[in-house]
Amino acid sequence: MTYDLIVRGGEVANHAGRGFADVGIIDGKIAFIGDLSQASAGEVFDATGLTVLPGVIDTQVHFREPGLEWKEDLETGSRAAALGGVTAVFEMPNTEPNTTDPDALADKLDRARDRMWTDHAFYIGGTHENAKYLAELERLPGCCGVKVFMGASTGTLLVADDDGVREVLSHVKRRATFHSEDEYRLVERRPLARTGDWTSHPEVRDPESAILSTRRLVRLARETGARIHVLHVTTAEEIEFLAGHKDVATVEVTP
Repeated sequence: MTYDLIVRGGEVANHAGRGFADVGIIDGKIAFIGDLSQASAGEVFDATGLTVLPGVIDTQVHFREPGLEWKEDLETGSRAAALGGVTAVFEMPNTEPNTTDPDALADKLDRARDRMWTDHAFYIGGTHENAKYLAELERLPGCCGVKVFMGASTGTLLVADDDGVREVLSHVKRRATFHSEDEYRLVERRPLARTGDWTSHPEVRDPESAILSTRRLVRLARETGARIHVLHVTTAEEIEFLAGHKDVATVEVTP
């Protein structure tokens, strides 16, 4: 068989484990993994000494477009992702304007067309105002799910109270994702911030702010029968707690 591309001689790491193998590609898709020493291809990439991995799916990126392009945009962010081995991204809703309705989602999809270097989808932000529409919004083409900010955020995205989180969870049908910090504790501790001193950041946003919120979130998920995903966990306490609630919660950690 002739392949369009053979990646030859690398150490392949996938669901089957790790081992040295060749990868044959036809029409942009992996057609074979194994010994292709006798096969031919239009192009051969020598991966000797390299590790060959499946493309990474990054489920939380902030590309800041529209409104904050001076930080990043869809083109530069996705190009950097591709160079790092990320082949698909889910982009967050805290842009300006917030991505909370069909028009804002459609605008992002239009901006992404012919500019983004990776596969992509966009989160709809869950808010007090759009909670009752989330079952429809999360099913829109190009939407990867609902993102909720229980701690400090922008625009109308903050849903700090139990009633608001409960309302969101009662309408979402897919697994909802959460920035889990207790806004009330953050507000109480804000006076601890020292202007220009980055070391005060973990004093304001301390581990207790995270675990308090995550305990509340799991309780509300169980009340409503919803499934949740807790983003960028930074504390050992949360990991230990969430390990006992795998039936309702998945989790990712901060690198």
